[in-house]
Amino acid sequence: MTDARVEKLKGCYTGVVHDVMRAMGRRNFTLPHTLRPLQPEVTLAGPAFTIEGRVDETADAHQTLLEWTGLLSKARPGHIWCCQPHTRAIANMGELSTETLHKKGVLGCVIDGALRDTDFIMKLGFPCWGTHNTPRDIVGYWLPTGTEIDIMIGEVLVEPGDWLHGDRDGMVRIPAAIVDEVIEQSVTAMQTESLVRKAILDGVDPQQAYLKYGKF
Repeated sequence: MTDARVEKLKGCYTGVVHDVMRAMGRRNFTLPHTLRPLQPEVTLAGPAFTIEGRVDETADAHQTLLEWTGLLSKARPGHIWCCQPHTRAIANMGELSTETLHKKGVLGCVIDGALRDTDFIMKLGFPCWGTHNTPRDIVGYWLPTGTEIDIMIGEVLVEPGDWLHGDRDGMVRIPAAIVDEVIEQSVTAMQTESLVRKAILDGVDPQQAYLKYGKF
């Protein structure tokens, strides 16, 4: 069963979540702008299942496929597949893998690297984030080195179970320990923004609206 907080967080937008976390004194939680959604209209939110891997040009096709399918078997339903592959040369997500993860109840994937089979992924409706696309795959080239470990994406540390929240503006990482607080404050902030917007549309001076509500 999907965590009810997923839908609640998806109802917020990254700008307000960012502002809430900035006000909390948090730093280095915005993922690099090079990481973009394949489906910009889809909001992705949920806890991270973290993966790391490396290039190994000595690996044969059987070894890479055996370890890749083992990796798919470990994927956790209700989580986001979040991978630091340490390479941009190959795609770390494609047609069969997304279909497998989708059927397992994985919420989506975030890869600091490439995607392929993107037409299929879009038709499937499986939310995917990556830096670019390429037809080249992992076979005989890439191996996983760990799951559910700390990974770095740009300057952002993502720990297993941390939450990711992304829309067409970008993606942020929310530490698991504060996710409930961040969601609650984000919902409140959006309600306050609605009051500010209504006041301005009703003719209230923008600065006066800010002074009254403490939000703009």
